[in-house]
Amino acid sequence: MRILLAAVDSGSLSAASRQLHIPLATVSRRVSELEEHLRVRLVLRGTRKLTLTDAGRDYVAACRRILEDLMEAERTATGEYRAPQGELVVSAPLVVGRHHVVPVLVEFLQAYPKVRARIQLSDRVSNLLEEHVDVAVRLGELPDSDIIATRIALISRVHCASPAYLASHGVPKDPHDLTSHECITYEGYSAADKWEFRFERSTQVIQVASRLTVNSAEAAVIAAIADAGIARVLSDQVADALKSGALVRLLQAFEPAPMPASLVYPRQRHIPLKLRAFLDFATPRLRQRLGYESPKAA
Repeated sequence: MRILLAAVDSGSLSAASRQLHIPLATVSRRVSELEEHLRVRLVLRGTRKLTLTDAGRDYVAACRRILEDLMEAERTATGEYRAPQGELVVSAPLVVGRHHVVPVLVEFLQAYPKVRARIQLSDRVSNLLEEHVDVAVRLGELPDSDIIATRIALISRVHCASPAYLASHGVPKDPHDLTSHECITYEGYSAADKWEFRFERSTQVIQVASRLTVNSAEAAVIAAIADAGIARVLSDQVADALKSGALVRLLQAFEPAPMPASLVYPRQRHIPLKLRAFLDFATPRLRQRLGYESPKAA
């Protein structure tokens, strides 16, 4: 059942093989054995993306319920509802995770010696259920979904460049000036080359010119410091470079409204004590570190 769900959630047998670290032949054989046992076709393998049959959709839904009940039984048996213990999996963006989440997580482990932790630092948005993540830090407005969110910060999106770049290319006075500048675009939380700006009471999206596109905010900051152009990143990601003078903040009057940062976790019938303890421990500490003073807005 777990192999079938991994194949369905990841989109293919080969993706499930990589995710589960099981040979592709084994994944394919296990799914075929399941179909033979049930005497019904569950998946169609003729397309690039795995497709469920009608029977497969019903069976997968039942598998999710069964495996969720099994996980609950395991948590109860191991005492996760009696005392904070077991492994806690945390996901966070690179810079926020390194500067803020990791120190708080270390403090948490010192306070709760029966908890183990694994942290995933990546600017990629993780799938909480597929990747078995207990709690994650998410940046930006959250779509309606089956997750619970607690706001921990409001983070500005800033535009910056090195003094040397500005000396040779000039300082943009208006967002429209960016069309004649070299911009460092980042394939992160929105369209890479379409930057949003605030003009009095309205917002406007401007398509910028780019010769360099990166897939991490850290790379964008490094490139900007190396005089490659103007970068748009989050204020927390560039705070040290602005403070040291390695980068200069630009177009501050046109910056869009700050984006929220939230602690999120899957909606579930029973929250393990390790997760509840971490939320209670980490929320006020992360808010303090990130300068968020309005819990009522959470």
